Amino acid sequence: MKAQKQTTKRDLLKKVPLFSNLSKGNLDEIAKIADETEVSAGKAIAKEGETGLEFVFILEGQAKVEKHGKVVNRLAPHDFFGEVAIIDGRPRTATVTAETDMKLLVVESRYFARLLEKTPGLLNEIMVALCKYIRDAG
Repeated sequence: MKAQKQTTKRDLLKKVPLFSNLSKGNLDEIAKIADETEVSAGKAIAKEGETGLEFVFILEGQAKVEKHGKVVNRLAPHDFFGEVAIIDGRPRTATVTAETDMKLLVVESRYFARLLEKTPGLLNEIMVALCKYIRDAG
């Protein structure tokens, strides 16, 4: 049963652009440490100023991103968040709130370094995404 769930996670992960170029083996590594979870509309998934403990991939649903109470972005399936606080160890830069019921894959911070180590090319993909985020914010 575990192999079937892992295969399902792998199939979900393949749909995330961040992971689209990764091998089956790399996707399996991520599937092993990512937890699938669901959140209800209206729930704050991440709060600005709090310690970031997860790297989150959106599988289904929509979320809004707020900085200082102002909506600055909207997230949809295949988007991700939480990488900034995990990478630099500082508080979250924004609040992310579910606008609809959502299905997420979550990697806890304690597994994040292992994920980067075991998944060649992922760090580069994250850096490119962060650069896009910085350019879009400016």
